[in-house]
Amino acid sequence: MTEILDRIDGPRDLRGLTYEQLEQLSDEIRHFLVDTVDCIGGGGHLASNLGVVELSIALHRLFDTPKDKVVWDVSHQVYVHKILTGRKDRMTSIRQFGGLSGFSDRTESEHDVFGAGHAGTSISAAVGMAVARDLKGDDYYSIAVIGDGAMTAGMALEAMNHAGHLRTQKLIVVLNDNAMSISPNVGALSKNVNKIRVDPLYRNAKRDLSEFVEHLPLGRQVWQGAKRVKASVRDLLVPVTFWEQFGFEYYGPIDGHNIAELEATFNAIKRVPGKPVLLHILTEKGHGIPEAAADPIKSHSGTYWLKKPAAPDAPKPKPSYSQVFAEATQELIESDPRVVAVTAAMLEGTGLAPVHAKHPDRVFDVGIAEQHAVTFAAGLATEGIKPICAIYSTFLQRGFDSVVHDVVVQGLPVVFAMDRAGFVGDDGKTHQGFIDISFLRCLPNMVIAAPKDERELRDLLYTGVNHSGPFALRYPRGSGPGASTVEPMRQLPIGRGEVLREGRDVTLVGFGTSVSECLLAAGILEQAGIDAAVINARYAKPLDEELLLRYARTTGGLVTAEENVRAGGFGDAVLELLADNGLATKNLANLAMPDQIVDHGPQATFRQIYQLDAAGIAARAKALLGASPSVPLVTLAAT
Repeated sequence: MTEILDRIDGPRDLRGLTYEQLEQLSDEIRHFLVDTVDCIGGGGHLASNLGVVELSIALHRLFDTPKDKVVWDVSHQVYVHKILTGRKDRMTSIRQFGGLSGFSDRTESEHDVFGAGHAGTSISAAVGMAVARDLKGDDYYSIAVIGDGAMTAGMALEAMNHAGHLRTQKLIVVLNDNAMSISPNVGALSKNVNKIRVDPLYRNAKRDLSEFVEHLPLGRQVWQGAKRVKASVRDLLVPVTFWEQFGFEYYGPIDGHNIAELEATFNAIKRVPGKPVLLHILTEKGHGIPEAAADPIKSHSGTYWLKKPAAPDAPKPKPSYSQVFAEATQELIESDPRVVAVTAAMLEGTGLAPVHAKHPDRVFDVGIAEQHAVTFAAGLATEGIKPICAIYSTFLQRGFDSVVHDVVVQGLPVVFAMDRAGFVGDDGKTHQGFIDISFLRCLPNMVIAAPKDERELRDLLYTGVNHSGPFALRYPRGSGPGASTVEPMRQLPIGRGEVLREGRDVTLVGFGTSVSECLLAAGILEQAGIDAAVINARYAKPLDEELLLRYARTTGGLVTAEENVRAGGFGDAVLELLADNGLATKNLANLAMPDQIVDHGPQATFRQIYQLDAAGIAARAKALLGASPSVPLVTLAAT
């Protein structure tokens, strides 16, 4: 039963409810969340959303949203926000193709005032909105909700510094602290101190007393001394000094699961003039659902704890590329004392959590700080250490300057292991790994590789670790074709591809994930009487120039396939090679991700839409050849 939730169609419906009803609503929302996430197959972010139920309700009750702007950091915790802002009936479509996004999305609702999927952006955006408000003469609150983990992103502290300098008013930063190590008694003591500090009578009394004392002989010196004594005592109770150095007024920590306390504090904060405010709240990931709260890491991304164990005779699922990478990394760590791994708050996502547990002094999690991760790895490399920097393709974008300035310019041997390259699936817009080839291929002496399968991932990682310069290895989300991973890792020649199938009519050149689809496409073409060669490029930089030029001259055309945008991608590199060698380009079909932002949905669906599956590659090859299979590219260029 969701008796109260059924009546909530927007924020206004919250404002007439009693606190008792709000508690019931919170419970209903939590069970609705579990049912929703379970309904979509157990995926999606659960624990973080269970932790912000009361906060979401309080924000939409006390502020006039969407006039008042609420910016959610990372925004994977906006499910409750979506439920409360008219999207409750569409929640079972979340993260599904054509459905609601799993993050905030400006195209989806006027309540989603800023889109996000990477951490640390909310305060910057909220400050921008507040300044825009003042420039236009508008009047509204700008509120950033940021988790304690996202505060490790340097951008968040840069924004705090700027906001404090501007003395931006009607700007509230809500620090959602769900660290489970905070002692309850310390929280209670700080909470009581905070009640005094937000009380207007206390603030007025302090102002009046200061005005009176400063008119006495030596009054200013006495008052300043008294304030120092007061501050030293207060700082034993509440960690305010750090935030106040940024120019913020600090309140908290308070119980983030107590709606009455949240609302009382927000009402008091609204009356604070002259500077931005930081409200520190304590919450619990998975709160209200015991199974989720007991394991917030496991329940962070779904309801897998609800699933029944697989039957003993059920087929064992293929290991993911992340698992294969992590196992190979562990082998390298255990065989070479110089090898270490570095990641940015993604131990679980990159598969490195068990490796870290076994080798905590060799696997470094630096928090949400990709720039630091890259330069930290560069520093390690200067001293003969062999760092493997494991960062998702979409997150390495954030460390690009560090890649250039700190690794490439200095020619340091850092391996970049880029998980989630290409179509990423249900995480969607902000997580698509669609430009890493492009932004790395322009860098001198950068090697860019992609495996066709799990075994080649291991071999390329081993090759990268033994390379004397920067080396980037990209691989997709999910599992591969199922190649064996028990053989010892071997070093592959850099800049050399391999011919997987001979053919005379057309050459299909795959890079990474697309190699398997090219092989399947060759089978489809064979049924149509077209003899297709298949090349596993392995490297986007350096290219295997001799191999590609040979097949360009001896077959009727080349079809390149990659999961990266066309501009600056692997296919562009092949086009440049052909042009430099005087070969016509009209018989080159370059299949790539589109020149647009790709939404969320199954990887297979988008491969089909953008002709990057076997059927699409075969169709493009047929169109390329027209009615003239077996005619060499050079001959066509002359006609």
